[in-house]
Amino acid sequence: MRSPFHSEPPYEHGQAARTAVLLCNLGTPDEPTAPALRRYLGQFLADHRVVEIPRLIWWPILHGIILRVRPAKSAAKYASIWGPDGSPLAQWTRKQGLLLQGWLGEAGHAVWVRHAMRYGNPSIASQLDALKAEGATRILILPLYPQYSGTTTASVFDAVYAWASRTRNVPELRFVNHYHDHPGYIEALARSVEEHWKAHGQPDQLVMSFHGVPERTLHLGDPYHCESHKTARLLAERLGLRPDRYRLTFQSRFGKAKWLEPYTEPTLIEMGRKGVRRVDVVCPGFTSDCLETLEEINQEAREAFLHAGGQEFHYIPCLNDRPDWITALSAVTQQHLSGWPTAAPDKAALEAAREHARQGGAPAGRCPVAH
Repeated sequence: MRSPFHSEPPYEHGQAARTAVLLCNLGTPDEPTAPALRRYLGQFLADHRVVEIPRLIWWPILHGIILRVRPAKSAAKYASIWGPDGSPLAQWTRKQGLLLQGWLGEAGHAVWVRHAMRYGNPSIASQLDALKAEGATRILILPLYPQYSGTTTASVFDAVYAWASRTRNVPELRFVNHYHDHPGYIEALARSVEEHWKAHGQPDQLVMSFHGVPERTLHLGDPYHCESHKTARLLAERLGLRPDRYRLTFQSRFGKAKWLEPYTEPTLIEMGRKGVRRVDVVCPGFTSDCLETLEEINQEAREAFLHAGGQEFHYIPCLNDRPDWITALSAVTQQHLSGWPTAAPDKAALEAAREHARQGGAPAGRCPVAH
C-alpha cells in the first residue's frame, strides 16, 4: 500500500531541537508576463478562501473567461512596477526575513527565519520542507497580514495544515493570528507618516486605504473590518488627528458583489470634486509595497484624484524594511516564541548523542533518547 505521506528527510537520532519562524506573504508571479500571471492567478483565484463560490459555478468562469483575459492585463500592470531585482513584494519580504533573523539574534534567539508565499514561489510547503530538512522541530507561522481575515490569514493556515497532513513527523506549530493593534506596529506606521509630513508638510486629508473583502464576510463573522477600523483609529490617535482629518477606505474590489465600503478610488474622486486640494494615502494593511500600493494607489488612484480636480497627491510607502517595523515584528515574534527554547544547541551534548547512536548505543529501530 502506498504511503499517503510525501518523502521526508531521514531523521538523525540525537539531532538537536531547533526553532524556526516562517514569514508568510500573499505572493507574486515569477515574472511580469501573461503565462506567469496565468499560473499565479490560477492558483490564487482557485483558493476557496478567496472566492467563496461553488466550484461547479466558479470553475467555468475562472478557466473559461478570467484566465483567458485577465493575465495579459495584469502582466502589463506588474511590468509597470517591476524592478531590476524583480517583484517589489518578493524583494521586501525576503529582506524582512533576513533582518528579522538578525534582530532576533541580537536579542539572544538562535532561530532560523525563512519567508514563503501563499501563492507563487517560494511556496509554504517547500519552505516547511526545507526547515524540516535542516532540523527544525518547532515552527512559528507568522503571516505578514496585521489584520486577520479568512481570505488571507486563514488561507496561510490552510496551506500549513495541508502540508502537515502529508507529513509523518510534524514539527510543533504555532500561529500568529493578528497584530493589528500592537503598539510597535502602530508606532512604526505613525513614524512613517510623520517623517513624510516633516519633509513635505501635512495634507488636507489622510486616507488610510486597506485591502477590501466582500461585505458578506463581515456578516459571517470575519473580524477584518473591525480590526482595520481599530488600526485606523489607533494610528489617528497617535498622530493627533481629529476624525474630520482622515478617512478609512477599502481598495482592490474584484467582481460585482458588494465589498466593504467606502471604496478608495471613488472616495478620492469625490474629494477632488469637492475641492480637497491635497491628500496623502497610506496603506496600513500592506507591510510591503506591491502591485496594490505601487500601481493601484500610486498610479491609478493618483490619476483619478488629480483628474477629478485635486491638486496634490502623496503616497506614503509601506513599512518595508524600516528599522522601527522590524523592531515591531521582532517584538511580535518574541511574544509568540515565549516558552520555546531558542538558545543555540549545546554542540558537545549534540555530538555525544550522535556518537552514541553511531556506536550502536540503541537497538535497531529504537531511539537512544529512551534509553
